[in-house]
Amino acid sequence: MNELNTLERRGMAAICTSAGNMLIVAADQRNGMKAVMNAPGGPATISKDELAEAKGDLVRYLGNHAPAILLDPEVALPRLVDDGTLSRDTALVVGMDASGYVTVDGLRYTKFVEGVTPRTVRELGGDVAKMLFYMRPDRQDTNSRVAQEIRQLVRDCADEGLLLIVEILTYRLEDETPEEYERVFPSLVADAAAVSVECGAKVLKLPYPGSAEACAAVTEAAEGVPWAVLSAGVDHSTFIEQVATAVANGASGAMAGRSLWKDSLAMTSEERSELLTDRALPRLRELAAAIDGGRTV
Repeated sequence: MNELNTLERRGMAAICTSAGNMLIVAADQRNGMKAVMNAPGGPATISKDELAEAKGDLVRYLGNHAPAILLDPEVALPRLVDDGTLSRDTALVVGMDASGYVTVDGLRYTKFVEGVTPRTVRELGGDVAKMLFYMRPDRQDTNSRVAQEIRQLVRDCADEGLLLIVEILTYRLEDETPEEYERVFPSLVADAAAVSVECGAKVLKLPYPGSAEACAAVTEAAEGVPWAVLSAGVDHSTFIEQVATAVANGASGAMAGRSLWKDSLAMTSEERSELLTDRALPRLRELAAAIDGGRTV
């Protein structure tokens, strides 16, 4: 197990419920958030300021009721810290990854938001950092480029006294059928967790691997490193079932985005405040209960 140091333990405590389980509202999406807003003419008509206002409402009416919220440094930050929207009682996780990916020899790689470093995360008021890495552990081992990138960022964040959440997404290769990918997906998630831990990861954010048995395999592969399951855009009721299964088999919490708010981000602030309060917030409380076994935030 990769042990947390004192500063990392403080960061971990900040993103957890009182019962000690991770619960983070994910709101670092940019294009994905535009896509679910009801803009006349489509997402392209939504300006950066309009998106920032929507993120502000999401923080105000939903995120501030969670232990932590994940925000991006391109639209949301430092604006929502500087204007006081983010509550002092809600920890800030800063997403370091830029939208999209590049493909090299058939493999995907993410990149940092320009200019964002562990020091930048601190300067933005962040308590914890998050970075997304794509991985195919059947093609990439602990000596691969992605492994080296994880190692380096883990070291850089440690030097800054900053806890890093390593998010891993697997993906289908160009010459792979959907059926072939579905068959290997559970083992890909577990093997990706093992590679990440070998590279020094201390907290993981992972897709739901598909079953109770697969969750147990991920927990075993993580060797004591806590992992949270991500919602991946599924509906709320499905995600609640996934989280309950994952937690029962060793997961340490959840990071939920679209499953909470994807049908609550209308264009006007008045509509958003009503939908986020009446629809998304009860979902957050239900999610907290699933993570903590009946307790709420």
